Amino acid sequence: MFKKVPSDHKCRMRRKKAHIDARIEQANIDKSVIILLTGNGKGKSSSALGMICRALGYNMQIAVVKFLKGVQDTGEDIFLAQQPSVQTTFMKTGFTWDTQDKEYDTKMALEAWQHAEHYLSNKTIDLVVLDELTYMINYKYLDEQIIINALNNRPSHQHIVITGRAASKALIDCADTVSDIKDIKHAFKANIKAQKGIDF
Repeated sequence: MFKKVPSDHKCRMRRKKAHIDARIEQANIDKSVIILLTGNGKGKSSSALGMICRALGYNMQIAVVKFLKGVQDTGEDIFLAQQPSVQTTFMKTGFTWDTQDKEYDTKMALEAWQHAEHYLSNKTIDLVVLDELTYMINYKYLDEQIIINALNNRPSHQHIVITGRAASKALIDCADTVSDIKDIKHAFKANIKAQKGIDF
């Protein structure tokens, strides 16, 4: 009786499984992480929302600070407002190109950051999302070193998600995971309006 020879696919999958199992075995450090989602592509804040949903599944306590888009009504804001485990702070301005007032925007950014600092020192909060924080650094509304210090001195179990385009080197160096989301194609460039439930 002939012995059945494993297919090329099965051999490849066995090697892949062995490699993945070895990597899982090596990943033995249990610590909180900082995740940075940057780049020009769509999906950074949406990805952060996905992690919020995941954390809610484990009954984690979550805080969200939304910079830049604070006065824009979105589907996620409606959803998060219904979650007792989520605290949300909105920067009290719209887009900076709408206000066109650096002094006012800086004041509102500092006000929102004070809430962020409170969350980043609160041991009862498991996950802090700092949405569109990169703009606050790039526009010099907030002091980058103060932000880095707060991230580094947060409670040891607390996870962070930061979103926004053009992340600084200091933020990249501080983060444990960095994803650069590319803009390959976007409906808006074809004059398609932002869609309810998809874009906002």
